[in-house]
Amino acid sequence: MSEIRTFDAFGWTAERAVAAKQGQTVSLCIPCRDEVATIGSLVRTIRSLLVDRHGIVDELIVLDDRSTDDSAIVAARAGARVVPIGDVHERHGVGHGKGNALWATLAVSSGDFVVWCDADVTSFEPVWVTRLLAPLLDDETIALVKARYDRPSHDGGGGRTTELVARPLLSLYMPELTGLEQPLSGEIAGRRSVLAQLPFVEGWGVEIAMLVDLAQRLGPECIAQVDLGVRTHRHRTLHELSVQAAEVMAALLSRCKGAPPLPPTPSLHRPDGSVLPLHLAERPPLASLISHDTPLER
Repeated sequence: MSEIRTFDAFGWTAERAVAAKQGQTVSLCIPCRDEVATIGSLVRTIRSLLVDRHGIVDELIVLDDRSTDDSAIVAARAGARVVPIGDVHERHGVGHGKGNALWATLAVSSGDFVVWCDADVTSFEPVWVTRLLAPLLDDETIALVKARYDRPSHDGGGGRTTELVARPLLSLYMPELTGLEQPLSGEIAGRRSVLAQLPFVEGWGVEIAMLVDLAQRLGPECIAQVDLGVRTHRHRTLHELSVQAAEVMAALLSRCKGAPPLPPTPSLHRPDGSVLPLHLAERPPLASLISHDTPLER
């Protein structure tokens, strides 16, 4: 039976969230690669309402992950602090993938709470940030908050990788996490003190690995979810999703007791004969770069 807590955050106003911060700070981080069509509007909304008007967000960062379009320029003009991922690579070595970008945002931000949002979302509402923060501000035993939302059926419903890969595997190996409606959602909030002590899978397996690692170390009760309404974003083809699905599967299986072992070189073999190695490399816990003796804590 799932031990995930669903938190009712609909009553949380911006004013209530600011009061509950009690001097603590919030970093809102957006990993971005070639999202010029959506990043400007997203940053302007966050900057205007969450930073300037209400003061919920103290630090707004767009992590530019080697964009070939004008995403970085647009984001900076809209009011974000734009950090090229190369700046992180110069200090910590080169990495690749979504998880690498999330880890990089953690490395360059400073807030007590970190909120992540995907750069390609087209239905963003400022209240999402308030709701994601609410469980963390209200209950010190909560370490991580995931978004739950409705996705239109033409946009994959619950998410094709979620419904066909993540949920079946969680049911088999981590049933205590099956209460999460969107385990792979890109809208996440967490405590820096905990996030800094977790390894980050560099590829698409980052979200599922983060959930498994937290549940195994602190118990599934440290994870909560909140309702964000309806979410729409850029639609990916099944061909694109196959790599994502394979990396999510491999990341989960590599962490679960009783799961079959992975081959020495996990790869996705396509019908045309091409072979794509799965990206399962990990970034070390940020805390380990400072001290090797930091215990896991909330």
